[in-house]
Amino acid sequence: MTNEQKPPKQPPSHSAHQRVQAVLAVWTERRRSSQVCQELAISAARLAHWEERALAGMLKALEPQTHFTQKRGSALSAKLERLLARQAQQAQNKKARRERQLAKLQEPKSPLPPPPTQ
Repeated sequence: MTNEQKPPKQPPSHSAHQRVQAVLAVWTERRRSSQVCQELAISAARLAHWEERALAGMLKALEPQTHFTQKRGSALSAKLERLLARQAQQAQNKKARRERQLAKLQEPKSPLPPPPTQ
């Protein structure tokens, strides 16, 4: 018997088109996340990552038109609304954290107390 080691399993690569189809199938509620994950042999975390990337890409691509979309009302599914709200909350938290860090860095340093005299 030989001690040959098998190469580590590589996750199946999926084309951008397959990823888009998977994300849209979930977003349009044609299929459940679990079904898509099983069909593509991916984890739920990977699908969630694809969804977040897709949403970020859409937001970036449509940024100048955001105010127009909000005036017309929401045409997004409940899942997309939640993803968008979560991403906005994360961005707001990150901004607040950076503002606190900046304020802390800008605080004047208190002078050292004089050494005790004897």
